[in-house]
Amino acid sequence: MSRIIAGAAGGNPLKSVPGDATRPTTDRVKEALFSRLESWDVLSGARVLDLFAGSGALGIESASRGARQVVLVEKAPKAASVCQQNASMVNKALKASVVAVHRGSVDSVLDSFVSSSTGLPNRTFDLVVLDPPYPLTEEELTVTLGKISKILADDATVVIERSARSPEPTWPEGLENFSDKKYGETHLWFAEPV
Repeated sequence: MSRIIAGAAGGNPLKSVPGDATRPTTDRVKEALFSRLESWDVLSGARVLDLFAGSGALGIESASRGARQVVLVEKAPKAASVCQQNASMVNKALKASVVAVHRGSVDSVLDSFVSSSTGLPNRTFDLVVLDPPYPLTEEELTVTLGKISKILADDATVVIERSARSPEPTWPEGLENFSDKKYGETHLWFAEPV
């Protein structure tokens, strides 16, 4: 069973998505990722976007560790329902409405953020985490990254979780890789706006 590792809601169990259509981030990878993000002072007061959220574990961990706003985006009905349950649990633990869930495809939600000219300043994210499904092609990932690059704060961080067998993402104009790390079968890529 997955859990919130640290922060104000640390130790609380997270509901998992039934079936094998999603692959949760292991606690080992989560601990390493969030240790790194905290050392870079990325989380405190951050606005976080968790794409292809699955159970919402990465976004919810961000909320527990001090993010001020977290948006979970998930298309699959079962996973979106689990995201909502986990969001409700962490919001209750934090005694604040920090985590919200958007059900829909990542690209359609990103398109709505980008096209919302009056709302765009409110849609500027400090941290974007994405764990796309393995069948997502590298070309599709590049298109998604291009959309993400339009809604980032100047000093934002983008984290992509992929299979260790996947190639380095093709970075669109506006984003560049500054670090990466392998943890067994998982490869994390870190990028920032340029």
